[in-house]
Amino acid sequence: MTKNQRLVYIALLAAQAVIISLVERAIPSPFFFAPGAKLGLANIITCMALYTLPVKDASKVVLIRLILATLLSGTISTFMYSGAGALFSFLGMLLVKQLRFANVSLIGVSTTGAVLHNVGQLSIASWVAQSWSVMLYLPILSLIGILTGVAIGITANYLLTHIERLHYYMDLQTM
Repeated sequence: MTKNQRLVYIALLAAQAVIISLVERAIPSPFFFAPGAKLGLANIITCMALYTLPVKDASKVVLIRLILATLLSGTISTFMYSGAGALFSFLGMLLVKQLRFANVSLIGVSTTGAVLHNVGQLSIASWVAQSWSVMLYLPILSLIGILTGVAIGITANYLLTHIERLHYYMDLQTM
């Protein structure tokens, strides 16, 4: 795969993630008992980036998604919460994926990302509120994160099995 093809692939993943993020923001929260909780559908693209691109390029996809989604329909506080969640999530997913001895599947990696995204957002909320009592919301969000993380992981796993059939997939890891 040439450098231009790799850049186009990164741009396509980032564009898909931005579109999914914007659509998801327009949908009301399906969890009536947890206001503000979302499904995290853009995490499908993050999982695809982690498993088909080198770490540097996967982080570019996450950063581009974060910046563009915030610019298109967010505020500074949205950027802070999403940024902390994305950072915790991406680093946690990367760490779990790199644990070769643990043999964690894509579903486990996705679930880790979902839960850590909530931890990142609540950390910012605690800092803003100047109180750690915000963390009492974590068990509820963690349960939702586990459920949605499994669903996102299954979806990403399905997509990954189909993208592996592409001839240039293996070249992406070596770039």
